[in-house]
Amino acid sequence: MERSLIEPLITVSYSSFIAVGYYRMKYLDLSGALALFPVLVIHLAAGYRFGAMLLVFLFTSSKLSRFGSAFEEGGHRNWIQVLFNGGVAAVLCVAIGNLTGWEGKCLDSKESTLVTSLIGGLIGHYSCLNGDTWSSEMGILSIARPRLITTFKYVRRGTNGGVTEKGLLSALSAGTIIGLTFLFVQIFTTSCSDGKAMKQLLVIPLSAMAGLFGSVIDSLLGATLQFSGFCAVRKKVVGKPGPTVRKISGLNYLETTPSTSSRYY
Repeated sequence: MERSLIEPLITVSYSSFIAVGYYRMKYLDLSGALALFPVLVIHLAAGYRFGAMLLVFLFTSSKLSRFGSAFEEGGHRNWIQVLFNGGVAAVLCVAIGNLTGWEGKCLDSKESTLVTSLIGGLIGHYSCLNGDTWSSEMGILSIARPRLITTFKYVRRGTNGGVTEKGLLSALSAGTIIGLTFLFVQIFTTSCSDGKAMKQLLVIPLSAMAGLFGSVIDSLLGATLQFSGFCAVRKKVVGKPGPTVRKISGLNYLETTPSTSSRYY
């Protein structure tokens, strides 16, 4: 069944509107907006629920980044960041579209294990990305002292691999939001039989765990592969070595023991 001409026109127009809007709101620089356009077109062509997940990730991560301290003036996301976040997902969308004839399919391993796996991979992709972003930004805003994920010792705020309870819970919430977005849009765009409808709800716990997984993996990589040092001049943790920077390692990770009268959340 051929798709009407009006649907591709709406997809292209909407993608243009979003790309321009993100550029004008300074979430993306010009190269990032130009890269977002084809990525979003591919997502929406494969299914509106896929495009919705991309937009929810971009919107929430951009808002949180601005609210926190990681998004500095002049540091708008560029084409490299857009393609790193959405490029692999776009490839999955093309594969899903080719296998389904560019028509929406419900998650059903009995009908097609491959299509279900690819859609699951797409959900997991954005859940991990969203979980990593939310945990990083909310962790920075948390008043709790972070612990190093590999040793569970208290670390200075900003140390790579440091986690907080608030950050981990945020990662769970971020993954859940992606799953809910997928299901909400699917209700209006994809018809599922009664037997399949209830199975779709499994997306929520799986996306929540994927969000947490993304945060944990990022923290493990940060703790084991990234440099963390304390600058004696700037009095803060930095990510690059220097003449005034002492590498944080072993017992140097420890700050003063937290007071028993202090409250951490």
